Amino acid sequence: MEPAVSLAVCALLFLLWVRVKGLEFVLIHQRWVFVCLFLLPLSLIFDIYYYVRAWVVFKLSSAPRLHEQRVRDIQKQVREWKEQGSKTFMCTGRPGWLTVSLRVGKYKKTHKNIMINLMDILEVDTKKQIVRVEPLVSMGQVTALLNSIGWTLPVLPELDDLTVGGLIMGTGIESSSHKYGLFQHICTAYELILADGSFVRCTPSENSDLFYAVPWSCGTLGFLVAAEIRIIPAKKYVKLRFEPVRGLEAICEKFTRESQRLENHFVEGLLYSLDEAVIMTGVMTDDVEPSKLNSIGSYYKPWFFKHVENYLKTNREGLEYIPLRHYYHRHTRSIFWELQDIIPFGNNPIFRYLFGWMVPPKISLLKLTQGETLRKLYEQHHVVQDMLVPMKCMSQALHTFQNDIHVYPIWLCPFILPSQPGLVHPKGDEAELYVDIGAYGEPRVKHFEARSCMRQLEKFVRSVHGFQMLYADCYMNREEFWEMFDGSLYHKLRKQLGCQDAFPEVYDKICKAARH
Repeated sequence: MEPAVSLAVCALLFLLWVRVKGLEFVLIHQRWVFVCLFLLPLSLIFDIYYYVRAWVVFKLSSAPRLHEQRVRDIQKQVREWKEQGSKTFMCTGRPGWLTVSLRVGKYKKTHKNIMINLMDILEVDTKKQIVRVEPLVSMGQVTALLNSIGWTLPVLPELDDLTVGGLIMGTGIESSSHKYGLFQHICTAYELILADGSFVRCTPSENSDLFYAVPWSCGTLGFLVAAEIRIIPAKKYVKLRFEPVRGLEAICEKFTRESQRLENHFVEGLLYSLDEAVIMTGVMTDDVEPSKLNSIGSYYKPWFFKHVENYLKTNREGLEYIPLRHYYHRHTRSIFWELQDIIPFGNNPIFRYLFGWMVPPKISLLKLTQGETLRKLYEQHHVVQDMLVPMKCMSQALHTFQNDIHVYPIWLCPFILPSQPGLVHPKGDEAELYVDIGAYGEPRVKHFEARSCMRQLEKFVRSVHGFQMLYADCYMNREEFWEMFDGSLYHKLRKQLGCQDAFPEVYDKICKAARH
């Protein structure tokens, strides 16, 4: 009873402080108070609810029975929109604040919202090695279920709240992508509702043009209602090697060499300065050396990027065995390293032991409560970007990141990009090794100005035939955007499927130049 009374007293004092100082002042200057008192408990409640719901639905096998009815309901909504004169574009009715993207989707207020309540795992077929899921299934759901029955996705992107729909319509990547490609490359079928309300299933051999055009299209070709994704046998642990490397040339050489070795199940790099990094390589295993077991996902453990940095500071190599699910979500608790800007003492051992079990706050709730002033401050003084560039251009790209934004740590994740039709593919006719350079944090370059600095970085990425992940702020104009992405198949299908009056073009949906 006493903890509840103490929490109530703290909440009351906080509300009085807010009344005196003003809510906006508190949210901007002392945001950690609001996050710790309100968003962490609320996030925990959200997680428990969705975990229990997903478990019950799967155990009762009710999802497959209800799925067809839900799909028919979506078709009905689309047909009603058509009968009413197709006056505005359509979009999903899911509130913009629920998405992991930091972008605020103002189009939700002006477009026809189609309600899509599809958040269940429909089937796991271990013989065909396929899992069939609805678009709002999260990576947390997937790992909790698949790992418990000895399976996993070949590419399982990091954050728990990332959804299958977002990873297909946008993109997804993980440290296994040097073997398997992006998230779209492990998908074997998509099921969609088109602009006329019809249902279509597409695979590499059936409606193949649509299958290759859907990834990165951001919901502008139709509504995704289900996807089939490859699964592979899982093992209990990841045997992870840590190797500090100094000197940019040595870093690029080591990272490229390890990315080309397919016997590595996982390859990742954390760059702490332009010439200091830790390269990590891992393999799945059922064997473990007990003395080297590290359950890094436990709430009281140090944040992963801080743990990795210790290998750099002490200049030593290391070997650890990490439980598989802990490895998959190793950056989740600290939201990579973004949480250190929100809760500056979040990695303190005292905080971790007392309150770490509630971390992290939901990104969606952080968005919902940030307010317009804080959003603009983040936009001007904070960078969240993933740029995908050919591995051969890695050194040049890292110099450009240093000069244009100067943000560290930087996440390095290799991936193979197959030569396939669609918005994103290599310049040549053969698969090519790329690297995702992820920069998240406050720029330390002098006189940083978001628009000009990001346009400079985007220009470089276009020049090396790279790509910008579309969850982030994009400052390109329309001509520059279609110079970066291959729109030939996409535009052909929009015309064929009657999308031009039903959905905005992907550029108009995501780019700042189009939205302002």
